[in-house]
Amino acid sequence: MPVEITLLLVLVAALLASAATWAIAGTRSRRRAVADAAVFAPRGAAHQRVAMVVNPIKAHAADAETLLRASCELAGWDPPLILETTVDSPGYLQALQALESGSDVVLAAGGDGTIREVSRAVAHSGAALGLIPLGTGNLLARNLDISVADLAGNIRNALHGDVRRIDMADIVLEDASTGGRSHNAFLVMGGIGLDAQVIAATRDELKKRVGWLAYSEAGVRLLPGRRTRMTVSLDDGPAQSQKVHSVLVANTGRLPAGIDFIPDAVVDDGLLDVIIISPRSVLGWAWVAGKVMTRYPKDLPVIRHHRVRKITVTVAEPTQTQLDGDLTGPATTIAVEVDAGALLVRVPPSPALPPEA
Repeated sequence: MPVEITLLLVLVAALLASAATWAIAGTRSRRRAVADAAVFAPRGAAHQRVAMVVNPIKAHAADAETLLRASCELAGWDPPLILETTVDSPGYLQALQALESGSDVVLAAGGDGTIREVSRAVAHSGAALGLIPLGTGNLLARNLDISVADLAGNIRNALHGDVRRIDMADIVLEDASTGGRSHNAFLVMGGIGLDAQVIAATRDELKKRVGWLAYSEAGVRLLPGRRTRMTVSLDDGPAQSQKVHSVLVANTGRLPAGIDFIPDAVVDDGLLDVIIISPRSVLGWAWVAGKVMTRYPKDLPVIRHHRVRKITVTVAEPTQTQLDGDLTGPATTIAVEVDAGALLVRVPPSPALPPEA
């Protein structure tokens, strides 16, 4: 996630308002949630085999489980399979287990990291993914117009919503200094450089207290840092060497507080949006912030936008990387390619059209 941009934008009021909305929504009792389930899961709905992979340490994780069980019971379905993540097993293996059990829909209840791990397993399986956003950023949910403060509504959408096929991004990370190589995937944004370094420097205690604002404290310390020389190849084209702070590869473009960091990004267009950020000074960062806030459509010398199917980035020294806000370690090469239409996601139902006169 482009946290260095967030540092420069005037978001405090909007973020606090969002936090207040979530806090108010979180005061619902379990009894009220079960009552909501009666509305959203009428008996006689088409039978589904349901599983949920849940991060148990997240706030409202227990409420999500209670509401899902009530919803399945009220619909006349079998009880859902509930699988909890652990530090060593953050969701991928649990999702595979859910698929092996014959689940038609697998709900991912947690932050963007949990959703990414579950999605890796569900992709190309024929089963649908249901989003129960319980994290700090919840970026995929925001980009699919799924509320991050309506637990009952999210359960309803996951069980009874429309289905949308979206893209994912496959990534290979290599570290020439150790010979390490790993294959992964992401749904929102991956990056190498400053954005990952800020995430690494953010204090967990502060993040729990103030959410996205916690990245600002780390950003203040790291923003004046030196740029890194990176070699970038787009769609197997000639490699170009340049000094930059970050190379971001995005499948979606919306950040919290309704900010369209990449207004043209579309989650199902079969393309990735590449943002190369290279300001030299505070003035350059202000230039970047102005472009984001005003949605200025043209490239600037300090921030360039490309739309591609694949990208390769190489650096001389191991440099920190991140996927959907989770650190994925240092790498000297990242190779990213779009996986078009890889994932079926349950989304809010489309509004009913008025009857013709």
